[in-house]
Amino acid sequence: MKSKVKSKQVKEIVPFAIYLLLSLISGIVMGITVAPVGAWFLAWVALAPLWVLVISVTHHKNPSPPIPLLGLAWGIGYHGVALFWITGIHPMDWLGVPWWPSLAITVFCWSFISLWGGLFVAIWAFVMSRLNLPKSLLRILFGTAIWCALESLWSAGPLWWSSLAYTQSPHNLPILHLGQISGPNTVTAAIVTVNGLMAESWINYQQNQTSPLPLRLINKYLAVATSLLITLQIIGFILYAIPLVEPPATALKVGIVQGNIPNKIKLLPEGVQRAVRGYTEGYLTLVNQGVHAVLTPEGAMPFFDNDLAVTPLVSAIEAKGVIAWVGAFGRKGRSYTNSLFTVNAQGEITSRYDKSKLVPLGEYIPFEEILGKLIQRLSPLDEHQVHGSPNQIFDTPLGRAIVGICYESAFPEVFRRQAAAGGEFILSSSNDAHYSAAMPFQHHAQDIMRAIETDRWSVRATNTGYSAFVNPHGKTLWMSGYNTYETHAETVYRRQTKTLYVRWGDWLTPLLLILGVVAKFAIPYRKTTPI
Repeated sequence: MKSKVKSKQVKEIVPFAIYLLLSLISGIVMGITVAPVGAWFLAWVALAPLWVLVISVTHHKNPSPPIPLLGLAWGIGYHGVALFWITGIHPMDWLGVPWWPSLAITVFCWSFISLWGGLFVAIWAFVMSRLNLPKSLLRILFGTAIWCALESLWSAGPLWWSSLAYTQSPHNLPILHLGQISGPNTVTAAIVTVNGLMAESWINYQQNQTSPLPLRLINKYLAVATSLLITLQIIGFILYAIPLVEPPATALKVGIVQGNIPNKIKLLPEGVQRAVRGYTEGYLTLVNQGVHAVLTPEGAMPFFDNDLAVTPLVSAIEAKGVIAWVGAFGRKGRSYTNSLFTVNAQGEITSRYDKSKLVPLGEYIPFEEILGKLIQRLSPLDEHQVHGSPNQIFDTPLGRAIVGICYESAFPEVFRRQAAAGGEFILSSSNDAHYSAAMPFQHHAQDIMRAIETDRWSVRATNTGYSAFVNPHGKTLWMSGYNTYETHAETVYRRQTKTLYVRWGDWLTPLLLILGVVAKFAIPYRKTTPI
């Protein structure tokens, strides 16, 4: 009797392990769609195996693996691979953190973001199993709606980066133009829907073993998936092909300075001297090229706003009469902000944008009253870094700008809100010096999406790369080298267009949810309807 029980337990454990492994591998495949591998085309099939497993286990008489664990494994695979660059924060000696604590913090960060992403997919898998929908089209509608809703929920929090939509950037620019309709969730919805159709095609194939092989392989779901993908690409290409007609009066020649100052020395006297010298000389070089303005990276000048006024850079701005957008720190009571300042032709600070999306653990400690005792403060400065207001306007002598500082590039709503408020061009200021090259390339991919969604020209200045200029169609006009000191100037244009996404935000996700609920209760079906 005992041997039979053990045999049954083994039979249950084996498929459980196989299902988890398949889910993990499927998530890893999705993870290599972004830099450094960039196999973006795999995104259109990498979710399908998880979909098949969730539906198959849901409708099994005695499901062995807990379904949320399948989603958790997939999410850990995806986010763990896509965000592996986070391990580049180690060692954090530039923040004064010793080697072993730095390693512990790094492992914790990587593990936490992987689990956080896994939790997202676990919830999706759980909801899909609880709905237990018998019709394929209902499953596809609900599966897409739930995934988009969860992405919206996650992106509203402090920790977000890897939307399914960014798997297509920068390689598939036409499909990214769907983001002009309802933001990145439009692209995400397209990816999930095509994956769902692929999965239902396989389920249909498995259930029709008695049919001739050609009819099993080429079924209606596969045909619809192929047709939908082609149609979406055509729609995206039509938007991509719209000419950019720019009046000469809207032209701005903007320069960027990429200082290339390692974080290890950034706040030391050597780093401060290099920053003062490098950004001042870069500014003067660009002024001699006839630029209207110069953009510097995040924290380019390691000074507070009142100290910034007496630096050689501001003296040069006052002497030359060409404005600059300078990354530095701003005081906010007893705390400080990571800010971008407009320094006008008279050397005066006329506007300020404070970074509103801070990196958890990297720039602030969540639940500091609890975690602060364990981790202590990560910042080398005496004050605490705090969030900027979510409703800021950045007016400059050259027009109203849309500003994103580093991590904010992952949050489309930051850019959409400023575009809706009249922002005419994008200024992206960042410092990715402590990561591998994969991270700034993914960061650049995020900025491409924001430029397309808002239909704006984008200027990106970073400390060590990749700095770039991007047009409203997502084309990279110029990109810097990596770990190099560079200056470059390009002409961009002020635009006042408003895409559907800028006007209405993400209207697609609630529409999908409403359609799903209506379809579930309004469309009759028999319990005997096949899966």
